[in-house]
Amino acid sequence: MSTRSRDYWKANLRLIAWCVTVWGTVSYGCGILFVEQLNHFSLGGYKLGFWFAQQGAMYVFVALIFFYNWRVTKLDQRYRAERDTEDGA
Repeated sequence: MSTRSRDYWKANLRLIAWCVTVWGTVSYGCGILFVEQLNHFSLGGYKLGFWFAQQGAMYVFVALIFFYNWRVTKLDQRYRAERDTEDGA
C-alpha cells in the first residue's frame, strides 16, 4: 500500500472515529448519563433529556451521515487531486 493510500485511510478512519464519538456522546451521554441535568430545559414542550433519548440522537445520527458524506467527498477530491498531480495528468 502506498503512502498516499495510507494517509487517505488514516484521515478517513480519523473522521469515522470523530463521528462515532459524537454519536456516542449524544446518544449515550445526553440520552442516559446527563438526562437529569438536561431535563431542566425543554424543547417543544418536552424535557430536553427525554427529547434526546427519543428523537435527538436520531437527528444527530442523520446529520452525521450527511456530514460524513460531505467530508469524505472533500477527502476523496483532495487525494484524487494529489494522485493526478503525481501522475502528471
